[in-house]
Amino acid sequence: MPGHHRHAHRAAAQDGLSPVDRRRFALQAAALACAASGLPARAQAPGFVPTEDRDFRVLARPVAVPATGKIEVIEFFWYACPHCFAFEPALEGWLARLPSDVGFHRVPVGFDARKQTHQRIFYTWEALGQVDQMHVRTFTRFHVQRKPIDSLADMLAFAQESGLDGAKVQAAWNSFGVQARCREALRLEDDYGISEMPELAIGGRFVALARPGVLITTDALINRIRYHG
Repeated sequence: MPGHHRHAHRAAAQDGLSPVDRRRFALQAAALACAASGLPARAQAPGFVPTEDRDFRVLARPVAVPATGKIEVIEFFWYACPHCFAFEPALEGWLARLPSDVGFHRVPVGFDARKQTHQRIFYTWEALGQVDQMHVRTFTRFHVQRKPIDSLADMLAFAQESGLDGAKVQAAWNSFGVQARCREALRLEDDYGISEMPELAIGGRFVALARPGVLITTDALINRIRYHG
């Protein structure tokens, strides 16, 4: 699973797909079965062990993480990234089996002005409590419907299509809270040295790179922290 460089599954009732679009989504996911299963050919090989600098990075300066008693995992993603879109079904399957001692959240990258607009999409959904309902729909709009959201006008059109209150969406989009979350996301991507998507940060100490077997690498790094501190 090559990643998208920095310079470069929900229920049917919730995913926003028509039957035709849902078939297209399934075909795209099947075509990227390595990423979708989390078990690409190399990672399926007996004795596969993630290798530093090939599969993950060790941070020279650990990043402070919330004192929740859990191992924190962060997915850095971008709505317009085709690799992130293809990765989403695998990630959803992984999240369904998330151990109780692991915490997870998403951070949208903001490497440039367009990506910073897309950051606002995610944090607007978060502010409105709509991430579960709208996250996959947003990917679908970008990659299946081929209708990117590159402005507030695009966002309001999408909100209307989705049966949401446009005034509430606009208020959240322009809110101080969303702006603050975007600034925090920029800080995190810099602290973790994120350069590709999707990449996963683990425990403030490691970054699993956008490579085949990224979820296997993530599990291995979680276990490294869990059993070796």
